[in-house]
Amino acid sequence: MRMLAVDALALALYIVVSLPALTGIGPHEWLGLGVGLVLLVHGAQHADFVARLLSGRRSLRAVGRVLLDAALVIAVAVVVLSGLMESGAVLPAAGLYAEGYYFWGPLHAASAKVLLALLVVHGALNIGALRRLIQRSRAGEAE
Repeated sequence: MRMLAVDALALALYIVVSLPALTGIGPHEWLGLGVGLVLLVHGAQHADFVARLLSGRRSLRAVGRVLLDAALVIAVAVVVLSGLMESGAVLPAAGLYAEGYYFWGPLHAASAKVLLALLVVHGALNIGALRRLIQRSRAGEAE
């Protein structure tokens, strides 16, 4: 159940962070760092799942899931890094400044769109597991 709480937190934070017009740029940047951290925790919690997929016979489905997970890790890393590099709040708060806004800005926008697409696919592939988890939880409450 703790994993489901982290998953729900990651989704809620991602939704808020993905709408900088809702939060403003400063909160968007700080919350973005938080989302990056929560997504790392989420990935670490599911590392055993990836290990199980890689052990034994490797089906095309298992390889596809691992490749999707790897693409998600890379996309999160690029979004967070590019966001930091074009930062107007986080970097200055640390006394830093990064050159290349015209590189980092478009990279951040493009990688955020790629991340969204990958998250939609990830969510669609895991909806069955979520449904089973909720059913097991409800069955436990009924006992």
